[in-house]
Amino acid sequence: MAKQYLVIDVETPNHNNDRISAIAVTSIIDEAIQGQRYFLVNPEADFDSFNVELTGITPMDVAGAPAFPEVWEQIREDFSNSTIVAHNAPFDLTVLSKVCNAYGIPYDSPTYIDTVQMSRRAVPDLDHHRLNDVCDALSLEL
Repeated sequence: MAKQYLVIDVETPNHNNDRISAIAVTSIIDEAIQGQRYFLVNPEADFDSFNVELTGITPMDVAGAPAFPEVWEQIREDFSNSTIVAHNAPFDLTVLSKVCNAYGIPYDSPTYIDTVQMSRRAVPDLDHHRLNDVCDALSLEL
């Protein structure tokens, strides 16, 4: 049976972490990348200046973007068939759960792999386990 992974990253517009302003998904089957997609998402919510500075995503960037339910229709199937992989997966999956709940979209908590936890075991001597620091320490292209 093929091993299927979905690497995800979500960006949020504000401190509530209950809306998504962008989501990236990369599908991997048997260690080969099968597809990569990135969506700007109209969060239908206010932006905090902190999040704009952190993510670089502004209200103007998402003004014409689809709201989450439209994006979810394009990626939902990927989530149901894969083990999710994310750097700080509990954060990404909690945001995803909250967004689905806000829109009345059924959501089942997926099986996941958290690369923050993996990196803490693999390179415990790092001062920080931010994704860019881990990639630098392991000589991986980000």
